[in-house]
Amino acid sequence: MSWQLTEEHLTDLARGAAVLGTGGGGDPYVGRLLVQQAIREFGPITVLDPSEVDDEALVIPTAQMGAPTVVHEKIPSGEEPVTALRALESHLGARASATMPIECGGINSMIPLVVAARTGLPVVDADGMGRAFPELQMETFGVYGVTGSPMAVAGERGETAVIDAGTDNARMEWLARGVTIRLGGVAHIAEYSMSGADVKRTAIPRTLTLAHTVGRAIREARERNADPVAHLGEVLKGTLYGNLRVLFRGKVSDVERRTEAGFARGRAAAVSFDGEHKLDLEFQNENLVALVDGEVRCVVPDLVCVLDAEQAEPITTESLRYGQRITVVGISTPDLMRTPEALAVFGPKAFGLPHDFRPVEELN
Repeated sequence: MSWQLTEEHLTDLARGAAVLGTGGGGDPYVGRLLVQQAIREFGPITVLDPSEVDDEALVIPTAQMGAPTVVHEKIPSGEEPVTALRALESHLGARASATMPIECGGINSMIPLVVAARTGLPVVDADGMGRAFPELQMETFGVYGVTGSPMAVAGERGETAVIDAGTDNARMEWLARGVTIRLGGVAHIAEYSMSGADVKRTAIPRTLTLAHTVGRAIREARERNADPVAHLGEVLKGTLYGNLRVLFRGKVSDVERRTEAGFARGRAAAVSFDGEHKLDLEFQNENLVALVDGEVRCVVPDLVCVLDAEQAEPITTESLRYGQRITVVGISTPDLMRTPEALAVFGPKAFGLPHDFRPVEELN
């Protein structure tokens, strides 16, 4: 069932998208403000259930690309992703029927909403990652046969480039990353153009609705002085993300972060409140693996989410700081993301991690 997204949805939606973004996907505050401005100027946004998209419709996902650390210094105007969409439409010789997120994330669940508001297009309630990943080939779209090329890249000064790497989505990522670096470390993109039938076959469904549900669950638990993490776990039981496990509670003791090759890479460590246990996180834009006392407790593609210990507000990797009191949870991904084909593209080995994938519900 389609629904109208208004300003009233945005705070919960941004919070929930940041949780599902596993530390990446961009700044939720910036994303919320961009959509708020667009709705105030152009009106509410139609969110389409994937089942309602015509099989022959042309759907063009839109997103931001680059290192999240750079976005703090290069806040977009909102025009950039529309420019990317129009450039790809021109190249294809066809107009989009709808746009869609490529991932869940604080800003990348929001960029398609900005595009939708500014163009009048509906946005499809689905995405290609079910979380956030750092590289463009890491899409369920690509895993199940949709090619990312041709794609369009747009910069803050109106620059555009069209990249066509044929069926090689990893090479498309490599070329687009180089363009993004030369645009200052952040750019906006339109890619993985597909039919409505392909959306139904390859996308993770209803993730915008899920993000709103997650954000609302945390807020409502706080309002009644309940445990927001426990309530979130109960809410997730009825979704494709049915298992939440608390992995660690403690204080951040160290953060090592660097911006290189278009990514925010690094590690973080924390010590439990009783001083008896140690957490180690590794991230590339997003949290990739959580180890407690040297043992893997959650690893990609399952979600490693760092939350504020008191309020359960999500903390992005670029916002991790020494001394923060945190709760780290692991959340299971949908079955579509755990197949051998999917794990080959965005499982632990795809990131060079020396771990095999085991579901979070088995590890905990």
